[in-house]
Amino acid sequence: MAFKKEEIIIIEPKEIFVGKKDAPVTLMEFGEYENEDCAKVNEVVKQLLEEYEGKIKFQFRHFPLTMVHQRSLKASESAVAAAQEGKFWEMHNVLFNNRRNLGTTSLKLHSKEAGVNNKKFLDELVNGVYGWQVQDDLKEGINRGVKELPAFFINDEPFTGKPTFANLSAAIDLALKKSKRKTLAKQRA
Repeated sequence: MAFKKEEIIIIEPKEIFVGKKDAPVTLMEFGEYENEDCAKVNEVVKQLLEEYEGKIKFQFRHFPLTMVHQRSLKASESAVAAAQEGKFWEMHNVLFNNRRNLGTTSLKLHSKEAGVNNKKFLDELVNGVYGWQVQDDLKEGINRGVKELPAFFINDEPFTGKPTFANLSAAIDLALKKSKRKTLAKQRA
C-alpha cells in the first residue's frame, strides 16, 4: 500500500496584505528586519495606512541582505511561518521592535509574543521550511532592480527618493489621481 504524501499549502508573502483588498493603490516594500532604515520606515508605513485607510493596501516582501545581516534570513522565514497562522503583521512588528535580537531561539520567543501557537515553529525554522518563500521574494526583488533597502513600489512602479511620509504621500496621491482617471475613462467607455 502506497502512502500519499500530505500536501501542505503555504501562504506566500505575495499573498499577504494589510489594508482594503480592492484598494486603488498598492504600496509594496522590499525590506528586511535587521535594517535600521527599514525599521524607521515601518513607522512611516503605519502612518500611511492610517492616513489613507481604505485607499491603499500594503505588502511587505523579504529581501534579506545576508552578507550584512546574518540573521535577516531566519527572521524573514519566521515572519512567513507566523503568516501560516494569520499572524504575519504581528510578527512583522515584533521583529522590527527586536531587530537587534534575532537569533533562532529569540525568534521562537518573538513568535509567542506575536501570538503564534505552532508547536513545530522552532523545528520549521531550523529546517528552513519557509526558505523558498523568502528566496522567491529575493529573486523578485532582484528582477525588479532592488539594490538597496528599503525599496518601494507603488502600483508596481518603482518609487524613487527618500521614503519619508511626505514623499510617499505625494507618490500615493499621484497614484490615486491616476487610478481615478482610469476609473472615469472606463465608465465613459
